[in-house]
Amino acid sequence: MTTAPQKATQTAKAAAPRRFVFLLLDRFTLINFAGAIEPLRLANHAAGETLYSWRLCGEGVEKSCSNGATFRLDLGLDEMERDDTVLVCGGVDIQKTTTKAVIAWLRREARRGITIGGLCTASHTLAKAGLLDGKKATIHWENQDGFAEEFDDVKLTKSVFVMDGNRWSTAGGISSIDLMLKIIAADHGEDLANTVADQLIYSTIRTDQDTQRLSIPTRIGVRHPKLSQVIQMMEGNIEDPMSPADLAEEVGMSTRQLERLFRRYLNRSPKRYYMELRLQKARNLLMQTDMSVINVALACGFASPSHFSKCYRSHYNTTPYRERGSQGMPGAVQVRLSI
Repeated sequence: MTTAPQKATQTAKAAAPRRFVFLLLDRFTLINFAGAIEPLRLANHAAGETLYSWRLCGEGVEKSCSNGATFRLDLGLDEMERDDTVLVCGGVDIQKTTTKAVIAWLRREARRGITIGGLCTASHTLAKAGLLDGKKATIHWENQDGFAEEFDDVKLTKSVFVMDGNRWSTAGGISSIDLMLKIIAADHGEDLANTVADQLIYSTIRTDQDTQRLSIPTRIGVRHPKLSQVIQMMEGNIEDPMSPADLAEEVGMSTRQLERLFRRYLNRSPKRYYMELRLQKARNLLMQTDMSVINVALACGFASPSHFSKCYRSHYNTTPYRERGSQGMPGAVQVRLSI
């Protein structure tokens, strides 16, 4: 970038740079890592001084991200400085890459009072270490079903990012940019954060009140208030599905009117749409957790494993057992890439 360094009016001169330590897990997601480290570099550039520094740490001497790019590590799983902020970078197969050594290291650093955050799927890593118990947290929408089933003590949200005391989490993708802009604003003022956002051509800064998924009307491409309301009720009642008659009554229409509404806008019946939602959640649970197939069926509103298997085969052309086996792990604990 050709813009000359400029001093933001609210930036205070720090006695020493604030240091971030990025713990890179195997096959971490590059975009979330880059979205966290680049705002720090640009803050230094815009302020004309070194406000932030960073180091890369992890097991071994280098780590490859999910697209194959490799990064040399500066540190191993050493003891950090008390003022450090640790950001764990996750990605593909987070349950595999969350090793015992990583969990032990995170617990040790947490006991020393260090601020620790999880980027992308690394919220799973923090939760596995017990660092999010009783805390609010977020994770990529694709991983929410499995996370919610495994970690009952975590207050899971759909926010872009969450800062609950000294435990932070982001939803993946470019959400780390929003987190870092929040930190920069808190450390050195809104002017500097806005300058960094401008350098990134980032025109809409999101807060922890913003959700990561599009609204229902935007997602389905239809702006019909009653249809959106019904779909929201469906998504909120997966384990105990509501009947079409009950759904219709809730929005003040007849079952036949509801049927016509779905046919007109979504080219399927309410019953079919509801079934697809339930099967999608079931697939997420099969791929992201070690729940038994029977428990997955019950969690998605199926009264019997045989009915679940029949519906699953009809929709995905495979059985739940084969779906789980195709992941190459007995417990089917693979978590897919969060973009």
